[in-house]
Amino acid sequence: MMAPLFLTDDELVTLTGRKFKGRQIEWLRTSGIPFRVNATGHPVVTRGAIAGQQEAQPAPQRWTPRVTGV
Repeated sequence: MMAPLFLTDDELVTLTGRKFKGRQIEWLRTSGIPFRVNATGHPVVTRGAIAGQQEAQPAPQRWTPRVTGV
């Protein structure tokens, strides 16, 4: 069975040492851990953010010159 994508509420309490969402958000910001705030105002942290993985972003396109025949 795969682990859930997001940390549970209990895991957030363990990670931050804080029970209240406002204090958790404050701790996550000062610690530099990426998170989002959901519609209920609770922080949502992906397991990848804790494991050191960055959120998937498309690879930048490399510029290649157009070569014309001589």
